Amino acid sequence: MLTGAPEGRLRKFKYRGKDTAMRRQQRIAVSLELRKAKKDEQALKRRNITPLSPDPASEQQTKVVINLTLQEIINGVNASDPDLCFQATQAARKMLSRERNPPLKLIIEAGLIPRLVEFLKSSLHPCLQFEAAWALTNIASGTSEQTRAVVEGGAIQPLVELLSSPHMTVCEQAVWALGNIAGDGPEFRDIVISSNVIPQLRALISSTTPITFLRNITWTLSNLCRNKNPYPCERAVKQMLPVLSRLLQHQDSEVLSDACWALSYLTDGCNDRIGQVVDIGVLPRLVELMTSSELNVLTPSLRTVGNIVTGTDHQTQVAIDAGMLSVLPQLLMHPKSSIQKEAAWALSNVAAGPCQHIQQLIACGMLPPLVALLKNGEFKVQKEAVWTVANFTTGGTVDQLIQLVRSGVLEPLVNLLTIQDPKIVLIILDIISFILQAADVLSEKENLCLLIEELGLDRIEALQLHENRQVARTALNIIENHFCEEEENGVMLPALDQDPEFLKRLTKKD
Repeated sequence: MLTGAPEGRLRKFKYRGKDTAMRRQQRIAVSLELRKAKKDEQALKRRNITPLSPDPASEQQTKVVINLTLQEIINGVNASDPDLCFQATQAARKMLSRERNPPLKLIIEAGLIPRLVEFLKSSLHPCLQFEAAWALTNIASGTSEQTRAVVEGGAIQPLVELLSSPHMTVCEQAVWALGNIAGDGPEFRDIVISSNVIPQLRALISSTTPITFLRNITWTLSNLCRNKNPYPCERAVKQMLPVLSRLLQHQDSEVLSDACWALSYLTDGCNDRIGQVVDIGVLPRLVELMTSSELNVLTPSLRTVGNIVTGTDHQTQVAIDAGMLSVLPQLLMHPKSSIQKEAAWALSNVAAGPCQHIQQLIACGMLPPLVALLKNGEFKVQKEAVWTVANFTTGGTVDQLIQLVRSGVLEPLVNLLTIQDPKIVLIILDIISFILQAADVLSEKENLCLLIEELGLDRIEALQLHENRQVARTALNIIENHFCEEEENGVMLPALDQDPEFLKRLTKKD
């Protein structure tokens, strides 16, 4: 049985100065790369190239439409006859709905946006409203400059008013257009929010809402949660959280995916933001969705839970209590490396917590798949696994460190010392140095040194000549402090066949 004394001495080492908040902060900084790699997984904007089910009246009129030139469209849109306006607007919409090279710029330069916005207000002509909303949706799906043209054309307020239209297709197309505008960035998102859109979107959701419509509403809500410079205002978040919680109970994978992405945006920030999501009680459902076989649901649910465990120890414990650690081992072995990486990143944030969290991590069988990733994972996954071990090492008890070494973690770490990433090499050297210090506290350093010599001390020795000065200095310190010649330090290292007790403890498998 280990006493408390060595633990007290361990706290004096430099790594013990890093509290859990600082260790998590380091992981948040590193996760920026992860964020950038994942930024395109959910569409910011979407162009409507597939017709919605139009009203019968619209279908009737569609049959008599002929193809028009751009000049004929301009003339028709500016006509006073509603039928000519409809035909011209529909022709413009069809141009904008082409799969390849839609003429967004030409339509904007032709000055059609102000008229299209006027048509949104034509309540006596719902088919015209529908076509105008569709055309504006597709213009707003373009570049930021093209979205700005729609906003500056005064489209937002009329689109919000169409959310009360008695014609569902008109209403749905307005939702889609507003989603594209909000997805452009925080400036337009906040303008849409300030137009009192959230209560109207919430009112559109019921048990009878058609699934395609519900998908559009959920996607638009996710864009209202998106971006964090600045975050959406607190009032808006409080309005959206209850409806997102409801949508999370749906069975449709697209609805679930966008609801999870929305929550991932809301948890990508400070502890107060994370707390708002944790407090609505969605963690058990998010953990359940982490077991989904559908990647579009698994990815954002895992991301959201990963964000939550960057928060306080309490918030992390709530995630643990919801069962996240029982799901992560399977995700560390997922066939897709992107999921392995996200799972390892989430695990590294749990490992950045107090030793109680680390013990729960061990109890859930996390060490074997972690070691397997260090040995066989893609490099981007191995890096996340290295961070997990680093956090584990700096936050664990002596007993936990012994279990870590016994899991076989040193062999893949030593093998990774030949990689070309100085930052990761330095982290691995720090891990090895800290474990050696821990062994020294227990008067068992010599035995650990034997293990490292077996695994590849030559790799550490070679790093003394590394071009990165910090790597070279750290490698030199390890050699000088822990592997100096017998003649220099007067210590005779025991031979391997002596089979020292500590070495047995370190290498024995549970």
